[in-house]
Amino acid sequence: MDPAPVPAPPIQNDCEAESSSIWSWLPSWRPTSMSLLKTTESKILACIKNDLWARFVTLQNQDRIWTLSLTNKGTPKSAEQAPKTPLVMVHGFGGGVGLWIRNLDALSRSRTVYAFDLLGFGRSSRPHFPSDAAKAEEQFVNSIEQWRQAVGLETMILLGHSLGGYLATSYAIQHPSRVSHLILVDPWGFPERSKPEVEQSQGAEVVKRPSIPRWVKAIASVVSLFNPLAVIRAAGPWGPGLVNRFRPDFKRKFEDLFDDDTMTQYIYHCNAQTPSGEVGFRAMSETLGWAKRPMLQRVHLLPPSMPVTMLFGARSWVDSSSGNRAAEIRGKAHTKVLLINEASHHVYADQPDDFNREVENICKSVD
Repeated sequence: MDPAPVPAPPIQNDCEAESSSIWSWLPSWRPTSMSLLKTTESKILACIKNDLWARFVTLQNQDRIWTLSLTNKGTPKSAEQAPKTPLVMVHGFGGGVGLWIRNLDALSRSRTVYAFDLLGFGRSSRPHFPSDAAKAEEQFVNSIEQWRQAVGLETMILLGHSLGGYLATSYAIQHPSRVSHLILVDPWGFPERSKPEVEQSQGAEVVKRPSIPRWVKAIASVVSLFNPLAVIRAAGPWGPGLVNRFRPDFKRKFEDLFDDDTMTQYIYHCNAQTPSGEVGFRAMSETLGWAKRPMLQRVHLLPPSMPVTMLFGARSWVDSSSGNRAAEIRGKAHTKVLLINEASHHVYADQPDDFNREVENICKSVD
């Protein structure tokens, strides 16, 4: 590994206190900081064997996107051989570049791989997001395009997981000439919210509503008043233990790499900072996690000839039927839906070998 980070401005630029919030005193109570996030991430990235360049990419508006680029310089290349289309990986809600640790080396053997922290997440800048769903989505998408311009990529194979899949699709709709192949991994926000069932009763329509328990509705109504990860910040010094308790799967997924709490600490530090990207996500989502602007209503706007591959975990909470529906809307000639057995929502970590093999095959189909 040969990291060459660009000197960064003072840490406080990336983690500004919420002076307007009644919770502005909490940062001193929470056992986190951008420095601790950096330290934990460095431990994760130390596992990378290929050549790694980690740095901040500054956008036109001076927001900064934390970026990794990986290459395999050990692979001989002829002088006349054209460089292969790079793979760009976009994480999901509450994630960061460190979660790709099982995939980065394998996927960068034959082409350059980029991974970045979405605006408002991880080590990237945490600006204000509007409360309007369309405007929040546009802010995310604009930051991706500005990042592409700053890095200097003409085209890319764009891969997005969960929220990253939703934003990658929105980006591909608006900037189709920049996307050679769109890979969506257990994407969030595609299906429309379930509509009430309608029954016929003696000539009159009777609405049969989905049977959601009252307690679920009550909790959802309270949670909707706050940002999704507010509980982690409000827990103060108990926050790390809370992540360990409620997300022990993250520790198990990476236990052959780390025998301690490195990965759950990483998740904690990513999400205990000043809320930003999650504010944008909240603006884009309805109660119980449905998207206000479902992507199935817009997939027809993707160019018909753009190849799209949707990878779902066979045991995921994300319904793969939305992939089949997208294929019906777009036409199956250029849309493939694949299931990864024994994988849940975090397909790339649950079954990394199968995931890496499928993504590598997709990349090879491009060049």
